[in-house]
Amino acid sequence: MSEIVRAALVQQRWAGDKESMTAAAVAHIATAASQGAQVLCLQELFYGPYFCQVQDADYYSYTEQIPDGPTTKLMCELAERHNMVLVVPMYEEEQPGVYYNTAAVIDADGTYLGKHRKNHIPQVKGFWEKFYFRPGNLGYPVFDTAVGKIGVYICYERHFPEGWRALGLGGARIVFNPSATSRGLSEYLWRLEQPAAAVANEYFVGTINRVGVEPLGDNDFYGQSYFVDPRGQAVGEYASDTEDEVVVRDLDMAQLTEVRDLWQFYRDRRPDTYGPLTSA
Repeated sequence: MSEIVRAALVQQRWAGDKESMTAAAVAHIATAASQGAQVLCLQELFYGPYFCQVQDADYYSYTEQIPDGPTTKLMCELAERHNMVLVVPMYEEEQPGVYYNTAAVIDADGTYLGKHRKNHIPQVKGFWEKFYFRPGNLGYPVFDTAVGKIGVYICYERHFPEGWRALGLGGARIVFNPSATSRGLSEYLWRLEQPAAAVANEYFVGTINRVGVEPLGDNDFYGQSYFVDPRGQAVGEYASDTEDEVVVRDLDMAQLTEVRDLWQFYRDRRPDTYGPLTSA
């Protein structure tokens, strides 16, 4: 018997200020709710520009406490109002001077469940993230939600297979990968890595990218947000490469059992041989 989870992704252009971005996200969440979405993920650092194109301490002002900050509280209200699980990527302040690239996870009744802090932090031209973020210290949590167990893996982390596997071992049925990635650097990987991760770990992946060229740099964010199933096949069309879009797709959880019964990757793992991977 199939079990359908209706899931949504939101990709946005930079609207010029935090208030406008938040208001647009609120509207997009309502749009997804009107289409029956049960779980939704916003893009990486959703309410700001992708300020990591420059190194400027003024952007520390975009931090908020999680869960005690205003945006988490707003999203808890929206989750309860729309009966929708929300994954909300934000710039977190743990304490003054200690900041993380974080995604809060909120259940469909408005309960804050916890957060994932980005573990892998790049530091290359146009992606100066070590200036802004400490590496995450919470591991790879899996959250038990109204739509089942979900995980989060943020942007650059998608290049590292270990975290994908950790989320699968934790029981994730859907993993969301909110991102900010630009043409010319990794676009050719965009439709390769996430499907490969879905196949290797036998779960659904929803991956989000922002759109447009922002004033802080020349990175052209190319959108193309999408869902992929455990067979590595896209669920429906890819989103626009230039415009805001709400992607809503039906994910058939019965595929998880079908694929895992066919491809016994978890049965055939050999963790007893993997020790050198963590000591190299």
